[in-house]
Amino acid sequence: MPLHIVNIGSSFAAGPGIPPQVDVPAARSGENYAHIVARRLEAKLTDLSVSGATLLNLLKEPQVEPEKTFAPQIGEIPEDADVVLVLGGGNDIGYVGGMFVDSFNAYWIYRAITWAYGCFGWVPYEVPSLTTEELAERYGTVLDSVHGRVPSAKVVVVEYLSMLGPDLEPGIDLPFDAALLDKHKGKAEQLRRATVKAVQGRESWCIRVPVTAVSTSHGLGSQEPWINGFGLKELYRQDAYHPNARGMIAVAELVMEKLKELGFT
Repeated sequence: MPLHIVNIGSSFAAGPGIPPQVDVPAARSGENYAHIVARRLEAKLTDLSVSGATLLNLLKEPQVEPEKTFAPQIGEIPEDADVVLVLGGGNDIGYVGGMFVDSFNAYWIYRAITWAYGCFGWVPYEVPSLTTEELAERYGTVLDSVHGRVPSAKVVVVEYLSMLGPDLEPGIDLPFDAALLDKHKGKAEQLRRATVKAVQGRESWCIRVPVTAVSTSHGLGSQEPWINGFGLKELYRQDAYHPNARGMIAVAELVMEKLKELGFT
């Protein structure tokens, strides 16, 4: 029997804007890291990732999108899964969403777009707030639920790609200033720390892929960014502040290394 990989998570797992989009309502790419890994290992893949998902959408809350309502992802995990890839937490603290808010507020043209959406009933984004401990506890509950559903599977927690690296210049690579940049770097660090905490104590069946640290030199403003910037082109493709194709390949390579450590390759 081929290895069975399951992928759950939010947009950094799904791959919005990266062709081909194999599930448009989910903004899910056939070239996200899970698809790349499954293809290289000739494994079976069940991809349940959905852009915009929170940890609660993974755990128990249906995710209502304009074109489709998605059931909680963990409840859809097949019982014969060998590996479950998990990525989440960013939407629970408004990581990317908060960057969108500050980016839209930076220039009049983006404020005008926001105003136009508001005229047609669009609800402005409200940045959620959780402490690092609360986020880690929520993430840990997700991991425990995955383990409870498929106790024989290895749970592989995939960190977010780093967006805000040392080469970034506020006002050039981002539309907002240094003070706001520091705020969002704080969010990124909160997400990383909560992810590390969530895995602690679960290492007998759960392993973490340290994507954030490895990708720091490939953030916005670097020579080879693994993340898209913010602009009209990216907004049209719906992939601003999200992994590009090279970023997905890089994450796939890091996941492959962890699976090799686990004896799956």
